[in-house]
Amino acid sequence: MSKIAIIGAGAWGTAIAIVLGRSRRHEVKVWAYEKEVRDSIKSTRTNSVFLPGQQIPNSVQSTGDFAEALSGAEIVVSAMPSQHCRRLFQQMAPHLRSDTLVVSATKGLEQTTLLRMSEVICQVASEKQISCRVGAMSGPTFAAEVARGDPTAITVASKDSELATVVQREFSDPAFRVYTNEDVVGVELGGSLKNIIAIAAGVCHGLDLGHNSVAALITRGLTEITRLSVACGGRAETLSGLAGLGDLVLTCTGALSRNRSVGVELGRGRKLPEIVEAMHGMVAEGIFTTNAAVQLAKARGVEMPITEQMHAVLNEGKSPRDAIQALMTRTSKRETDQPKSS
Repeated sequence: MSKIAIIGAGAWGTAIAIVLGRSRRHEVKVWAYEKEVRDSIKSTRTNSVFLPGQQIPNSVQSTGDFAEALSGAEIVVSAMPSQHCRRLFQQMAPHLRSDTLVVSATKGLEQTTLLRMSEVICQVASEKQISCRVGAMSGPTFAAEVARGDPTAITVASKDSELATVVQREFSDPAFRVYTNEDVVGVELGGSLKNIIAIAAGVCHGLDLGHNSVAALITRGLTEITRLSVACGGRAETLSGLAGLGDLVLTCTGALSRNRSVGVELGRGRKLPEIVEAMHGMVAEGIFTTNAAVQLAKARGVEMPITEQMHAVLNEGKSPRDAIQALMTRTSKRETDQPKSS
């Protein structure tokens, strides 16, 4: 049996543990920060805090000790909130083996550096003088649906083809289909930036603006996600795939999306601090990603109007209705970029 460690026991980390545990081919250790999560898994075989009602296989064990979680681990799945990634990997470093495969399943950007999660992990590994093999996993995945065994498809991206192949083999089962990709930039940025567009789609719903508005936001949102991803070295075709369009559609239209839910409540007139408090520890990554994306777009000279308006709503007190109006009254443009002359 292969040994796999999952760092982070939120809804997504728990869902991954369930996928891996139900195959009976893995010994899975889940590191959970919250004692009540560890106790819940041990006593009821459920994560009553973040993913209630979903049974966790007996092959999955929980711990709050990095040494125990990482001991002998051949694959480490990083599933913590993005803003904790650097700190936790610094703590994990002494327990990582040089041949361990690290898979980032976190969809976000680091606020202070604007780095993608795989970049944060590699930077920490370099500072700690650890050999690091890193990939990123993303796609249209609501944790509750993955956990109950609904058919799901994702992609794992890495420049290390062996890593991608191993993860594909170890994670795949009849209800969880894994594709491989080499475009780590596109996969990670697609998974991160779609959360911003989902907030905007939620705003449209909260304002009762109808389906036309949401369809326009998804389409134009994909355009600006692709624009920034390509500027950062990603491939446009990646954003037409699972980690781009697939995840964007799911997050913008599905009622289980936390980011969309934040937008819905903003559209209905609630203030952000009140919305966040009501989430009881659940994280909507788009709130943080918006700040980093605006800075990254500016640094790359990329125009991202939807992202800019959501940043104004989340951080500057702009009314959601005024933000939508600003998008609708922008200077008229071509739908597609002008081809470059040779």
